[in-house]
This record gives sequence, structure tokens and C-alpha cells, in this order.
Amino acid sequence: MRPAPHVAGVQLRRAHLADAPALRAILYDTFESTWRPNITTAAAEAFLSEDRPSAYVGERGLEFWVAERDGEVVGLVHWHGDFVHALHVLARHARSGVGAALMDQAEAGIAGAGLPFARLETDTFNARSQAFYAARGYLEEGRYPDTEWNSGLTTLLLVKRLT
Repeated sequence: MRPAPHVAGVQLRRAHLADAPALRAILYDTFESTWRPNITTAAAEAFLSEDRPSAYVGERGLEFWVAERDGEVVGLVHWHGDFVHALHVLARHARSGVGAALMDQAEAGIAGAGLPFARLETDTFNARSQAFYAARGYLEEGRYPDTEWNSGLTTLLLVKRLT
């Protein structure tokens, strides 16, 4: 483990199998705080009945980087190639620097692989994430219907030059 830059008490490391319950809990926490208020009842029921966090963690969890604070996993980031697929932080740790430290890790990993850009998606309703990414230098490159939630949402493609 290594300390997260500029974030007291936070350590970043690769995820372990034993982290699976904590990773699922983080994904459910952000679903409840961010997504559920903005999607249809049918979309929420599908998310829950399909147990999407367990499927995602089971398929990709060992690719995640996690942030630990006082021995508790409080956030995760997942990227592949130049695309950041997920950044999630427990609501009670939001705005404490955990998300920024995880994004620093992702961007360093992407740049270290020789890729000039980092790409990610967020939705138009999520003003907090848009502000977070804008402050990090991400620019909107496109917008299109969000087909994941079937709730009439619009996805934003954000891109940042790293090199």
C-alpha cells in the first residue's frame, strides 16, 4: 500500500478477493445516493434483482484500485485502456479527497501505459460529478442517450489530455 497524495489517512492499493463485500457495499451505496433518485422504478428494480454490483465485482473486481481509510475500503476506481469505467466513494467519505486520489491513480496508470487521453462517462443530472471532472480538466466530447438505465437520461463523454 502507499499513501494517497495529499489525503491524510488514505492508502491506495489493488483490490483483493477479500474486498468483494466492501466493493459491493460501495456500489450499492452510490446507487442509493446518486442513481436511484434519478432513474425509473423499473430500472432500480432491475439493478437490484440482477445484483449488478456482485456481477461487476465478480467479473472485474481484481482490476480495481481501492482507497482505504482506517482499515476500511471507502472507494474504488476501475479503468481499462484509456477509459475510466467506475469511480465510487462511500457517501460518508465524499468530498474528502478520496475520489481525487483514486482519479490521480487512474490517470497516472493511463498515462503510464503511454495513452494520451483519459475518457469517462457521467450523466447530465449528475452536476457534482461534472464539476469534479471539470476541475480536473475534463472536457465534454459528446452526449448521447444513456441506454444502461432506460430512464431517459443523457450520458456525457468527458475527455482529458494527459500528455
